[in-house]
Amino acid sequence: MRSYGDRCGVARALDVIGDRWALLVVRELVLGPKRFSDLRAGLPRVAPDVLSQRLRELETTGVLRRAKLPPPSGARVYELTDWGRELEPLVIGLGRWGSRAPFPGGDADLGVDAFVIALKTLFEPAGFAGVVDLRLGDDRFALEVRGGRFEARRGVAEDPDLTILADPGPLAAALWHGGPLDDIELLGDVALFDRFRAAFPAPVPAAVP
Repeated sequence: MRSYGDRCGVARALDVIGDRWALLVVRELVLGPKRFSDLRAGLPRVAPDVLSQRLRELETTGVLRRAKLPPPSGARVYELTDWGRELEPLVIGLGRWGSRAPFPGGDADLGVDAFVIALKTLFEPAGFAGVVDLRLGDDRFALEVRGGRFEARRGVAEDPDLTILADPGPLAAALWHGGPLDDIELLGDVALFDRFRAAFPAPVPAAVP
């Protein structure tokens, strides 16, 4: 692995997670373990051999580890170590900063985990409280806002106040770009959606020359 050869903690951190795709691999694991195929789905532009290399490097440096899910699944997955999980605030902070940057050109997709991370990035307490069952295709997330704090985890929400069924793209458009709700299904207390949307305001673009 390449090194900056600098004793500064910032440089040493970049020695570990500074290579291309490394921090996005961490982003994909913040919400829980994933199989290699799931990581490929979340990072469709990375070549399989490059992803394998990044996973080996991050495992060697102690950021992630390989594990086996309990029965009945038994699937082999990658998950963050305790040290790797300490990167979550950095991922969220970097996402908050980067959300003000211009969008990339071309037809760039927004992945499922990237969308949920975006919610964590943009959350501001705004009078919404409750539990949301978020269903993004085959992926489900339990979202909860209590006491001005936002928590998101992979899995089924118990007794949700609101259920949202959508794909990440249309839902992101509805939340942050004035898009319609035509492709979004709401169940439960649908009147809560406006308050839910207000808790995740669109970022103010940076003044880029």
